[in-house]
Amino acid sequence: MTNSPILWWVRRDLRLADNPALAHAVATGRPVIPVFIHDELIESLGAAPKWRFGLGIAKFAESLGAVGSKLVLRRGKALDVVNALIEETGATEVVWSRAYDPDAIERDKGVKAALKDMGVAAESFAGHLMFEPWTVETKAGGFFKVYSPMWRAVKDTHVDACIAAPETLAAPKDWPKSDDLDDWQMGAAMRRGADVVAKYVCVGEAAAEARLMEFIDSAVERYKQERDFPSIEATSRLSENLTYGEIAPRRIWHAGQRAMAEGAKGAEHFCKELVWREFAYHLIFHTPHIVERNWREEWDAFNWRDDSDDAEAWRRGLTGEPMVDAAMREVYVTGTMHNRLRMIAGSHLTKHLLTDWKIGMKWFEEVLIDWDPAANAMGWQWIAGCGPDAAPYFRVFNPETQGEKFDGAGRYRGVYLHGWKDENGQSRTADFFAAIPKSWGLSEDDPRPERIVGLKEGRERALEAYSGYKSQD
Repeated sequence: MTNSPILWWVRRDLRLADNPALAHAVATGRPVIPVFIHDELIESLGAAPKWRFGLGIAKFAESLGAVGSKLVLRRGKALDVVNALIEETGATEVVWSRAYDPDAIERDKGVKAALKDMGVAAESFAGHLMFEPWTVETKAGGFFKVYSPMWRAVKDTHVDACIAAPETLAAPKDWPKSDDLDDWQMGAAMRRGADVVAKYVCVGEAAAEARLMEFIDSAVERYKQERDFPSIEATSRLSENLTYGEIAPRRIWHAGQRAMAEGAKGAEHFCKELVWREFAYHLIFHTPHIVERNWREEWDAFNWRDDSDDAEAWRRGLTGEPMVDAAMREVYVTGTMHNRLRMIAGSHLTKHLLTDWKIGMKWFEEVLIDWDPAANAMGWQWIAGCGPDAAPYFRVFNPETQGEKFDGAGRYRGVYLHGWKDENGQSRTADFFAAIPKSWGLSEDDPRPERIVGLKEGRERALEAYSGYKSQD
């Protein structure tokens, strides 16, 4: 029993450093068997996040090899896989990093209860967040429903130092059989788009650490004043790595805090954005309905438009609004979208086109390599006006004036719409047409589309719909 293996169930924590679940397993001195399970939650992922997860798994397997270990891959229901591995290896304990979305919580509770009934130790650990959702409360004792007071509550809270990566992992006497990652075909739904987006990904723990250091060294100083300009490299781009756990949030927090102490002007705002992510996870934990219906129940009466030709034009970057269409092309080329453009594109869909926010949320779930269940849901409800801490419904982003303000020289629009070369000499316009489905029948020679709806007309229509909805309260 004292030398029986521990199963480390690897999930969205593809890293060795600052991984409490792994640190616990290593501290026992017992053999550690890392296992990644392709279960129904992985199967349900959209095309881009599933493909990107596969890249992360492959890179993490290499990292484990460097410390004398392996990553065992199995496909099936989580409990069935864990039970089979316990039978095969004699493992007497299973550990993992916590998840906070409702589907993962339901799965994990079932696994933990079943294991304990069998007499197998099962324990989940922090690591995906800095502050567990039940540890941060308002003065009245409830959870925060508004971001700003949550920031004030946690900004001076002690955050533990990071845990060093283990130099070696004790291996079992015999390794259980593993699936071949290629057989899972995690990138199948990306089709020809994978070759395009692959040029823009940043995969693995070492790459994430380098990305953080580059940002701290070269961009955090100007982060606050330049973060909204999409043609300027002023953001950390760490959302891709955070979502797969290739870097720990407290590693980023401590780097930001050090930069702030050294006088970097943008560091505090950078730390605020990290807490904005925490806020999203606190909400998904305390109000799990945020992922599937209006957070504010009074919005259930609002008459959103269902999917339509207009929504399809939005997905394809054919709205006739240059900033919106450039944003929708960016996601097809890079697998990500600048945060300012997520707000502009989201506002255009939900307000100018009066389309249900869930349609946009589902599309992002399909095409973003940095898709995050909490941030995606909260972000869409925020921009639509029906969520927590939401932008007022009458705040309708004007993509034309947004373009003038944040892309005055037209650099961002030019790169995605007019064939301008980017900073690396790449044609992202050409990349877009190389990535999209052939069935769309689009060509780089096609003329730019006319606006689906005039900006003034669309705004007035949205406000009229809002006024009519409010009058029925």
